[in-house]
Amino acid sequence: MVRIVKALPGYSDIPANFPVILDESMAIVEPAFAYLHELATIPGRSHAVETIRTYGEHLHDWFDSLEQSGLDWRDVSEAEVATWRNRMLSQPSPHTKRPYARSTVNDRVRTICRFYAWAQRRGWIETLPFHFVDVRVGSGRRQAFLAHVDGRPGVMTANILTVSEHERLPRPLRVDQLRRVFTHLEMPYRLMAEWALATGLRRKELCGLAVFQVPETAHLDDEDHPLIGVPLTITKGNTPRTIYPPIRLVDRTQRYLDEVRTPQVRALRRRRPNYRPPSALFLNHQGNAVSKARLTAVFAEAFREASVTGTLHYLRHTFAMTMLVRLQRQAATTPDLNPLKIVQVLLGHSSIQSTSIYLRCVELNARELVEGIDYLYGELIPDGR
Repeated sequence: MVRIVKALPGYSDIPANFPVILDESMAIVEPAFAYLHELATIPGRSHAVETIRTYGEHLHDWFDSLEQSGLDWRDVSEAEVATWRNRMLSQPSPHTKRPYARSTVNDRVRTICRFYAWAQRRGWIETLPFHFVDVRVGSGRRQAFLAHVDGRPGVMTANILTVSEHERLPRPLRVDQLRRVFTHLEMPYRLMAEWALATGLRRKELCGLAVFQVPETAHLDDEDHPLIGVPLTITKGNTPRTIYPPIRLVDRTQRYLDEVRTPQVRALRRRRPNYRPPSALFLNHQGNAVSKARLTAVFAEAFREASVTGTLHYLRHTFAMTMLVRLQRQAATTPDLNPLKIVQVLLGHSSIQSTSIYLRCVELNARELVEGIDYLYGELIPDGR
């Protein structure tokens, strides 16, 4: 069985937590290591840590499949890649026990194709185990990562191994759904949900919030400062940006620090003299920073208990659409305002194309979003309850 491990800190040329793929004999799978190492360390090509981790997981699954089939990675054809793809389409993930989304299958296939294209450029293989076909697309269709625009109108070159995807527009959560989900969340997860809803923070960014980032609000009036800028340092792609939580949410966070976190840290220090609290704002019951895996599990359970379809990321979607509606209203009297561009910056999207999908969502969910504007800014969230 092929395994994947994380590199320990202390190696000058290998980043900490770098994914290392080992074969059945516990030897490093050299081509996978070389590919990921280049992506992680070569200037101009380096990717975010999360991206490298994801690529490592994709390659691990691919090389594990090869080993179980007794195949050498250099001798595969399009048929073997298609068989691997079809397995994902027909069988659930061994980790989540849920079916793979077609977009996830395509992401995995594209990672493998990138790897083989890289190997061909290095002279490790002669031919690629995939090819491209010309596909005619409508002007509104979203282009995939490995699709290349052709010079002919309405034509792009698509990887033959990817499968068709039906565009799934994100939906905002209704106020009644938000209330039900929040009912099933305890501290600090309820407060984390409020931050996600009010600012659009991702899972990584929520877990990365630190105590020192919570602003002092005692000297501020909520009418003059309804929103407060909070610079982020831990973001997707490590690109700094500023979020703007409502002052009421910051006040509730200060109360969490005074009434929950500080007493918890003191109690842990009494029981465990060597305990040193992390800088993270949100702590679990053991006094450690809330992990992304735990956060995902808690929200999955809360949505399930509330009988609401969704995940933590739905709070980000709800923020994006509600903010877009609010800014569109302001733009009616402020012509220079660009609502979509502002939402792009607030969400930390590198491309405005990623943000533009919310324009169609706003049109389809107008009534829910009108009701959600008050909730977004705390008017419907019970204060401190």
